[in-house]
Amino acid sequence: MFKILVIEDDKTLFQELQDRLSNWSYDVCGIADFSNVLAEFTNAKPDLVIIDIQLPKYDGFHWCRMIRNHSNVPIIFLSSRDHPTDMVMSMQLGADDFVQKPFHFDVLLAKIQAILRRTYNYNAEASALKTWCGALIDFERNTISKEETEIELTKNECFILKQLIEHKDKIVTRDSLIRALWEDERFVSDNTLTVNVNRLRKKLESIGLGHMIETKVGQGYIAKEEEPAT
Repeated sequence: MFKILVIEDDKTLFQELQDRLSNWSYDVCGIADFSNVLAEFTNAKPDLVIIDIQLPKYDGFHWCRMIRNHSNVPIIFLSSRDHPTDMVMSMQLGADDFVQKPFHFDVLLAKIQAILRRTYNYNAEASALKTWCGALIDFERNTISKEETEIELTKNECFILKQLIEHKDKIVTRDSLIRALWEDERFVSDNTLTVNVNRLRKKLESIGLGHMIETKVGQGYIAKEEEPAT
């Protein structure tokens, strides 16, 4: 049974989510002290976190940042705010998805199921280690390392990188990446993919590989093969 931590101060909404998700055999827990969310997260050890942006004491962005400093657990944001910068900020902080209120429960459930499948089945099926451009990718730990530097990737970033390097020097279309990541294009914006790829490329820059993922405007992305030695 997967455990889901719902960080939501609207008691009515929390109770509805707890009741409906429990009907799908999820173990759902909430927050008692919104000034101490990180400690409750640590004690709960959830498999997935659902978090609202507007919370007492500190907002959801703050707690997402704090959680990401300690864990790569999947995070879904819920928000009644509809400004595009909220989604961009969520993704930049390491969230896996963003759902705007009011939402249809079936949409949220589909996102939860897809993320859990991707997160907890993907590692079991993937080869544990792979080399690319002189770097070592560990799909089990979601890291990429080169020489003395090791970079942590989110599960989305690691999954995107895997898709790209499995088709090195070939264009992987945006549509195919969206389908692979979220399984249903209707439930994700094109901008979400852009944010994830840009975040991945920025991390790769720190080990000198940012330029090895090339954008093909209007088509998709290419992970280039290792550059010839000079």
